[in-house]
Amino acid sequence: MNTAATNWIAACDADEIDEEDVMRFDHDGRTYAIYRSPDDEYFATDGLCTHEQIHLADGLVMDHIIECPKHNGRFDYRTGQAKGAPVCVNLKTYPVKLDGGKVFLGLA
Repeated sequence: MNTAATNWIAACDADEIDEEDVMRFDHDGRTYAIYRSPDDEYFATDGLCTHEQIHLADGLVMDHIIECPKHNGRFDYRTGQAKGAPVCVNLKTYPVKLDGGKVFLGLA
């Protein structure tokens, strides 16, 4: 991945997200979801379900899966992969880095 062209945006403090949880982040008219895994890694995806545009930050996170709160569609938040009906379109993922206790999203 070429990080030279990446615009890093400070999203939140790392300790604002509990282990195996998700937080909504809005920036420049878009909604993102930031996840903290059980392994203390951070990931980011688009923040709206690809099926009905519902905020994923209101969903359930378990075993690296985010479940949409409306229709139980599931995505692997590490890869954005849709995990079955009713969702069939993957989520876009974004690079994440930690620096000085803050979470940064890499936006092109």
